[in-house]
Amino acid sequence: MSGRVVLVGAGPGDPDLITVAGLKALREADVIVTDRLVPEALLAEAGEGAEIIPVGKIPRGKFTPQERINEILVEQALAGRVVVRFKGGDPFVFGRGYEEWLACVAAGVPVSYVPGVSSSIAGAGLAGIPVTQRGITQGYTVVSGHVPPGDERCDVDWEGLAGSGLTLVIMMGVFHLPRITECLIEAGLDPQTPSAMVENAGLPQMRVLRSTVGEIAEIAKAEGVRPPAVTIIGEVAGLGA
Repeated sequence: MSGRVVLVGAGPGDPDLITVAGLKALREADVIVTDRLVPEALLAEAGEGAEIIPVGKIPRGKFTPQERINEILVEQALAGRVVVRFKGGDPFVFGRGYEEWLACVAAGVPVSYVPGVSSSIAGAGLAGIPVTQRGITQGYTVVSGHVPPGDERCDVDWEGLAGSGLTLVIMMGVFHLPRITECLIEAGLDPQTPSAMVENAGLPQMRVLRSTVGEIAEIAKAEGVRPPAVTIIGEVAGLGA
């Protein structure tokens, strides 16, 4: 069997931020199974005759079930095709990439991984915010805000994070930001702690909002911030202004 699957990260939005290996894989693919957030300019790099299969997920909207995505990857590879699973950011950072990896392994399909630049770091950096800085913080934590504090499905220790002293980077947290910030403050985080939101990181329409953890949710709502957006909480969020 010559078919195989390559999990490729597209990076945070700017087409120029894909890796050399990622671009090479894209150009060699017979099939590209693509997410909603990958740049159209990169899909134009696909080889002649390559089939593009969109399986994007719209937040709280239409989506292709993950089980079906897994099936598509396996079916196409078993048909002898080179399949690129193309995702925004990095496949293994809230991209369900490892679920797809396991599906391929279970079906006996060769699978490999090409890292992508994650917006969890690049989103902050593109706004001039380092996630670590000597003398300020020596670490950062990346969490998903998709499930809010208090929900029985939530496994994030928000109370622990409030007292960690680390930079907190929240992905997929736009809708639940009011509850998240409320929880952090209730757990002891100073409401005056600097905070920032980066919307559409790496794209021409990128926006950066700066405030405090006590006010960032209200400002984001007033400004109509929509996904994708990254929230950065911690002293470093006051840098780069």
